[in-house]
Amino acid sequence: MKKLHLLLMLTLMIICGVACKSSKNDNSEKSEGKTLVLYYSQTGATKAVAEELQKQLGCDIDSIVAVNPYDGDYGQTIARWMQEKNDSVKVEIKPINVNLDEYDTIFLGFPIWGGTYALPMASFLSDNKLDGKNVVTFATFGSGGIEKATIDVAVALPAADVKEGYGIRNSRIDNASEEIKRFLIENEYIEGEIEPLPAFSDPVDVTDQEAVIFHAACDNYQFPLGNPVSVATRNTPAGTEYEFGVKSTTPDGTESNSIIYIIAPQGQTPEFTKVVRE
Repeated sequence: MKKLHLLLMLTLMIICGVACKSSKNDNSEKSEGKTLVLYYSQTGATKAVAEELQKQLGCDIDSIVAVNPYDGDYGQTIARWMQEKNDSVKVEIKPINVNLDEYDTIFLGFPIWGGTYALPMASFLSDNKLDGKNVVTFATFGSGGIEKATIDVAVALPAADVKEGYGIRNSRIDNASEEIKRFLIENEYIEGEIEPLPAFSDPVDVTDQEAVIFHAACDNYQFPLGNPVSVATRNTPAGTEYEFGVKSTTPDGTESNSIIYIIAPQGQTPEFTKVVRE
């Protein structure tokens, strides 16, 4: 009887050990979701941002390439884009080199054309719905547009979780590394510590001195950006940041409002960082 009892105990221990080992193996085989940086770049600006994101995230990277590249100057590119947009052309793109099924989070990057993502990205979004994935946009632009483009990405990907990401003007690419670091830490995409930025002050009427700062930053831009009517400020490690409320008039006489952000580093020429059109 004692031998039978001992044998029963040993059998139970073996079964329990196998079950525990199996459970442990099941947990150890579960891997964290993978991240991909995927981008379309025409001039190389978006590529530079994509490569910095990939470096800081430590993830995979791939690019979307048009079969017929946009290799003309600015005027030629705009002319081609307008013609293709008016004709509802679906720009042909090459197959990407990764299996999207392997990734849970995709940082999706593009230049802003006509206030939204570039046409090669439109072709990619038409063919890939990215259902159930986390999609974080990033963009390069002349003045702005990531807000509207992100909304358009969300419309194109109704079953994905689309979040607005990082945007930067082409002329400010040299500032991307530190700004991307802040963006990734603030949004908990990577670990790290960074001093939170203060909130902007309440907006007030623009003074003559603030108007000088606005025009110093904006008057050299190739298109008119309007006139400032209100301003809020905050002090940041990069300098004083201004949030100008701006009114402008379109060629057809329509009035429009926008918000223009300007950074004024100590002792340097102020520059505008982004236009958000209302």
